[in-house]
Amino acid sequence: MTGVDTSLLEDYKDYLYIERRVSPATVAVYAAEANRYLLYLREKKAEVDTVLSTTIMEFLVHRSIHDHVAQRTQSRNISALRSFHLFLMDSGIRPDNPVDLLEMPKTPLVLPTSVSSNAVDDLLAVIDVSDPSGLGVRDRAMFELTYSCGLRVSEVCSLTMADYREEERILHVIGKGDKERWVPVGDYAAEALQTYIGNVRPLLMGAHIHEKTLFLGRRGKPLTRALVWKRFKEYCGMAGIDAKVHTLRHSFASHLLRGGADLRTVQELLGHSDIRTTQIYTHADTEDLLQVYRRFHPDGEPDSV
Repeated sequence: MTGVDTSLLEDYKDYLYIERRVSPATVAVYAAEANRYLLYLREKKAEVDTVLSTTIMEFLVHRSIHDHVAQRTQSRNISALRSFHLFLMDSGIRPDNPVDLLEMPKTPLVLPTSVSSNAVDDLLAVIDVSDPSGLGVRDRAMFELTYSCGLRVSEVCSLTMADYREEERILHVIGKGDKERWVPVGDYAAEALQTYIGNVRPLLMGAHIHEKTLFLGRRGKPLTRALVWKRFKEYCGMAGIDAKVHTLRHSFASHLLRGGADLRTVQELLGHSDIRTTQIYTHADTEDLLQVYRRFHPDGEPDSV
């Protein structure tokens, strides 16, 4: 990559941070895609200020074939390129956005996977809270809270002691896009947290007496997402359950809706900006109902008559 391209990418990242105010994770993804795009244009001897939409389409096809890019990722890549060319327009490098001439691929509806409340109980039950290290107590509290409040892994790892109001049993959560929400904490999670905070966290904290993060590792430092995923996977294996940490969040939403909670309330509890994101859980429950109907109702399987 030339110095000009490097400078352009740095300006683009500043644009995303300052002008568009997107998250660091999105900046990294969009900048990486812009980097691949610029390398491809250089290989094709094309310039960003004159490139045609046909060349951009060729780049996307190249990515799809050679990098095995999934349809959902392809949609994100188009958004990244549109953002990059919008930056070029705002910078006066070119007057139009050729990506606008491309048609966005339709993203298939991917229904969230949830597990039953019994499966959640089985999963939490395999965690050994008698472990002398205290890690079992920590993990029990962590995953009880994840399910009780419908948390993302990143939200769990970023929780501080000040975020939990024990007397009110309410949790302050900062989600995607720094969107804040308050979520009630259930009885089981509150009890597990009380044990962890009172008996285990001080031991894990050690010399790090000023550490504010709620969930700590062996050396008193904040947990990483990778470690949380690893611990959860181990417990799933012990319980014989096929799930990911995010499955607890999906299950939280599905169980609320099945219990009669209204969609707007669930949207607020999950921290969704758009209610259409929450509505996908109603599709998932409909699919579950259809499967039960087809399995047990005499009219469910016409071919079986």
